[in-house]
Amino acid sequence: MNKYFNMDESVFDITERFPETIRYLAEKGFTPLTNPLMRKIMGKKISLEKALLTKNLDIVLCEKELVELIEKSKNFDFAETDLSLKKEEAQNGNYDDGKKNIRIEGVLPCPIRIPLLEAFKEFHSSYIEEHKEELEKQNYKISYDLRSANLGIDWIIKEAQTGKKENLPDILLSAGFELFFDKKLMGSFIENKDFHCSIEKMNKDFCNDYIDLRDSKKNYAIIGVVPAVMIVNTEMLKGRKIPETWEDLLAPEFENSAAIPFSDLDLFNSVILNIYSRFGDEGIKKLGRACSTSLHPAQMVKGKASLILKGPKPAANEPPAVNISPYFFSKMIKEDSALKTVWPKDGAITAPIFMLVKKENEALTKAFADFFLSEKTGRVFSESGFFPSTNPDVDNRLSEDKKFSWVGWDFIYQNDIGSLLEKIKKDFEIAAGKI
Repeated sequence: MNKYFNMDESVFDITERFPETIRYLAEKGFTPLTNPLMRKIMGKKISLEKALLTKNLDIVLCEKELVELIEKSKNFDFAETDLSLKKEEAQNGNYDDGKKNIRIEGVLPCPIRIPLLEAFKEFHSSYIEEHKEELEKQNYKISYDLRSANLGIDWIIKEAQTGKKENLPDILLSAGFELFFDKKLMGSFIENKDFHCSIEKMNKDFCNDYIDLRDSKKNYAIIGVVPAVMIVNTEMLKGRKIPETWEDLLAPEFENSAAIPFSDLDLFNSVILNIYSRFGDEGIKKLGRACSTSLHPAQMVKGKASLILKGPKPAANEPPAVNISPYFFSKMIKEDSALKTVWPKDGAITAPIFMLVKKENEALTKAFADFFLSEKTGRVFSESGFFPSTNPDVDNRLSEDKKFSWVGWDFIYQNDIGSLLEKIKKDFEIAAGKI
């Protein structure tokens, strides 16, 4: 026993008192703890001792290392595991000093932001040190601003809306069909050949006989994906069969029985575009009639029935039978739960994480673009298969039956995605009784 914590305390309580332990536990395989919401939900349900046992770790050794870490950090401020933007800007030299600023900006999925940001900071520091003389000679610096995806991308949209490429970063990372393909946003810069990025070799999960995420026009690079799956509440099926495909979910028996996270705009847009590309206008209307409920996946996993409902519904505050959810949240489900994860037989819908590189400075940013395309970054994305990586050397730990459903580059280039999204969103909302 030590003076800092008891092994039978919850993981949440220990990490709440000693935030410096989050990184240690994440490196031991508990990556979800880097997401504050996941840490609160999962961490409260399991003691530190039991958590370590699930990974077959040496409990005595881990306790010793955690104590050493806490004592080592007592003289430092590790209280913020998710650094404020002001601190980040101060640390990476994002200030006006007359130098040309090479900017790396974007958003990262919440669960992987901290480990990826730490790896990037280490790479950034070593690069700056190694190329110090060259940077001074050419009078430029390399700054970064990589925010959590839950903060949204309004700041990037505002930069794109100016229509001036000089207002945009030299490397841009984000999810978002609307951001990247809308001709009023990044789509116009792509047409002007201001940005591009390409991947020659891609992970077999995304380059095979039924899918190819490589952009033949070499405008966009997809570095990872957020798979959209179904989480089914078997207690609410009421005699209905578990839906095995997206087409099953569009069947009349699932009207007013499904939920979709409207607030997760990137995932929502990916789902409705995919359904439209496969099933047309009628498919969007059927999806809308099914998804009259707005429920965050974390609420369903926690068993919350506090819903936002409009239009007809079976019963007040009745949980949905199906929740369209990022695959990540399925890892929060207990083994004895009535909730079951369904990876659709016709493929998890692909919500891509894109990277763009500004042409005029690509020689200066190549090393950093290579970092985001690297196996090291891919491993952070794909830990336990939560955010599968497109890097060809990464094992996403996905069985062969776990396929992906992708709208396809032909569909993207043949449509005005911005205008199309406006149309199908309205059609969906009307069918869902939202307007």
